[in-house]
Amino acid sequence: MSDTESWHAAWTRLMNRWHARLAARVRPATGFVSAPEPRTVGSFARGRQLTAGNLLFAGHLSEAPDTLLWDVTPPDPVWEAEVQGFGWLDDLAAVGEPQSRRVAQAWLWGWIDRFGPGRGPGWTPELTGRRLIRWIHHALFLLRGIDSERSAAFYRSLAQQTIFLSRRWQSTPPGLARFEALTGMIYAGLSLEGMETHVDPARRALGAECARQIDGQGGLPTRNAEDLLEVFTLLTWAASALEERGHAPDPEHTAAIRRIAPTLRTLRHADGGLARFHGGGRGIEGRLDTALAASGVRKRQADGLAMGFARLSAGRTSIIIDAAPPPEGRASFNAHASTLAFELTSGRRPLIVNCGSGAVFGEAWRRAGRATPSHSTLCLDGYSSARLGKPGWSAGARREMLEDAPADVPVQISSAPDGLRFEGGHDGYVSTHGLTHARMLELTFDGRGLVGEDMLLALDAPAKARFDQRMDAVRLAGLPFQLRFHLHPEVDCALDMGGAAVSMALRSGEIWVFRYEGEADLSLDASVYLEKGRLRPRGAQQVVLSARAMEYATRIRWSLAKAQDTAVAIRDLARDAADDD
Repeated sequence: MSDTESWHAAWTRLMNRWHARLAARVRPATGFVSAPEPRTVGSFARGRQLTAGNLLFAGHLSEAPDTLLWDVTPPDPVWEAEVQGFGWLDDLAAVGEPQSRRVAQAWLWGWIDRFGPGRGPGWTPELTGRRLIRWIHHALFLLRGIDSERSAAFYRSLAQQTIFLSRRWQSTPPGLARFEALTGMIYAGLSLEGMETHVDPARRALGAECARQIDGQGGLPTRNAEDLLEVFTLLTWAASALEERGHAPDPEHTAAIRRIAPTLRTLRHADGGLARFHGGGRGIEGRLDTALAASGVRKRQADGLAMGFARLSAGRTSIIIDAAPPPEGRASFNAHASTLAFELTSGRRPLIVNCGSGAVFGEAWRRAGRATPSHSTLCLDGYSSARLGKPGWSAGARREMLEDAPADVPVQISSAPDGLRFEGGHDGYVSTHGLTHARMLELTFDGRGLVGEDMLLALDAPAKARFDQRMDAVRLAGLPFQLRFHLHPEVDCALDMGGAAVSMALRSGEIWVFRYEGEADLSLDASVYLEKGRLRPRGAQQVVLSARAMEYATRIRWSLAKAQDTAVAIRDLARDAADDD
């Protein structure tokens, strides 16, 4: 972290604190212009747990029944940011019982008493925007049975946070944080008496941000599908709120919604979950369907890449491949070295996955999740295809950018004699080993079989010279590499055919078999599945093919196919058992 970046982060915190204190002196709003319509949907089960005092945020569980949320010592800044954003209010409102309402009211007015005057860590524009949206969505739930004094404090705090947003939204980092801040400002301006003057500036700023951040493919610079879903959801909420009050959304705003919807459809697996790349997860259950329905956009992505990802789908099978260079610069703070990695889902059952983002489990897991061995692709000589480099600040936390990443990622998607073919390559190992990784995937028309081929190639004289240097350093013993296929935790697998194959059983009853050709060793190794909402990583397994590159061209072919006795159409009636943490 440079001195300039450290100074900038400190200055941003100071200015946030200063404007938060100034906002605490503004003339309060006295009520709502119109009854707000709740659009956020929480988890009933999670709401019941919160009501009982089981506080699970950012991978940390605190058992604190009958305790004010703000009296619990935050275990880390991620936990603190999650509670300050008030996303938990969705879950308590989903329960909707008197006890959950009393908990929500105690926590909200406890926040006003403790942090309302402009104190504390929650006074950043992105958290303020997120908090305003929840307070307005669930105002009817919160205000029931509340006396006039506390009601006045509620409206006063809403006004103070709106003024703070109007002065500080431009200090947010570009991307999801800025969309949250501007959407919160639009909501408050439309809903609160006396705040109408903030609507038009926020409306125009949101349109400008859409033009700046949403590219022609309907993607974000971070290439994070879950972030894209959250941005899309905010844009549909803001558009609906504006239209309901007689305001036309900015043309760039509506154009961005039209671009994003087809991209999200491409990035959705057969089971409805999003592809897990570059720090993103599967997305909140039901959020994507709700947002797509609200947008009214029925269009699908044309052939080619969507936000740098390729999709092959046939029958019940979907495959999504990272087919572009990773994000660059500040957009790479949470990016992964996952070029040419893929995920495969059969029906409503994930089979091949990436480990995912370990951010909620601490710094060590976050770094491990970003490395190439945590993805279903080739890893050469213990190197990642992109390296963690210069640290900096992102969303108030210290992060590393990706450096020495693949720059040339040629891709072609075409028809094969009996299906669809993907061909791609990347130069992430040329500078270190002189080798280009090329991958070919062919999915049959019925979705029952996938054939793959991975190659390491020295393509020109400088690359061959670099390869020779590496070979001399290991006394011609070869450069070790691994092909990794991480399996979802619910996949039961075992070595078969005397160690020459792996059989994989899904809970639906489907059986898939992995085989390979070439000089390699096949093994089943331990893996992890990293996902939000859990106390610790889930144990899983991975299929690993280990070999050595001895020449200028090394090739391994492999296949993944349904067993012959698995029906083409299968009624997947299995229900997931309760997860044990």
